[in-house]
Amino acid sequence: MAQQDASLPALRTQPKAIFFTDFDGTITLQDSNDFMTDHLGFGVELRKKGNQDVLFGRRSFRDSFQEMMDSVRTPYDKCIAELLANVRLDPCFAAFFRWARENNVPVVVLSGGMQPIIRALLAHLVGEDAVSHMQIVSNDVEPRPGKSINEEDGWNIKFHDDSHFGHDKSLEIKPYAALESRPIMFYAGDGVSDLSAAKETDLLFAKAGRDLVTYCENEKVPFVTFNDFSDIHKIVADVVEGKMSVKEAAKGRL
Repeated sequence: MAQQDASLPALRTQPKAIFFTDFDGTITLQDSNDFMTDHLGFGVELRKKGNQDVLFGRRSFRDSFQEMMDSVRTPYDKCIAELLANVRLDPCFAAFFRWARENNVPVVVLSGGMQPIIRALLAHLVGEDAVSHMQIVSNDVEPRPGKSINEEDGWNIKFHDDSHFGHDKSLEIKPYAALESRPIMFYAGDGVSDLSAAKETDLLFAKAGRDLVTYCENEKVPFVTFNDFSDIHKIVADVVEGKMSVKEAAKGRL
């Protein structure tokens, strides 16, 4: 059991359910990577074209995201300062997270973004204590050769794995899914970085009006839309309390 707890940390408290979630554009109202690209990099038009190319299989998320981040030459500390000033939390996330902690539902953040930015934003928006109770699995950042990350054009994204996603989120979820007896598993996301995770849990929440909804409909993946975390909170609580099944909850577009 101790070995399993080390490899599958969300099982440590023997929960009835685990809530996996994307970060950018899901927990936050704005996507931090999109914000940097739009305001400090090559802009909205090229970024949206790249997202569409990924969504319809014309290129990999890894290549598109690398191109986005390469276009941002601003020192990393200044990028974080810009994000802290401009990125806002879903106003209903904090209440959901409190409920999750009180009801032994671990929240696991699976992000295509970069760890230092995620931790800085979460600490700023929900506090250091909350961050200490979240498992965060994401890409990272590294200095370019001979440079510091806080120099102009000094940083590069360090991908989590060798997959064409850069961070294949399904790899974190599949070991839980393979267990003979396991908790109910949820996932919430909004965009192209979530495609690898979309089919791996019992119930998928896809943010209304975003690319993940299109993908789910095209690929016939069961899902339910959400506008903010109050929608998620109600459904997760009902499922955990046995008032609703995951099949009943997967109603598609609401």
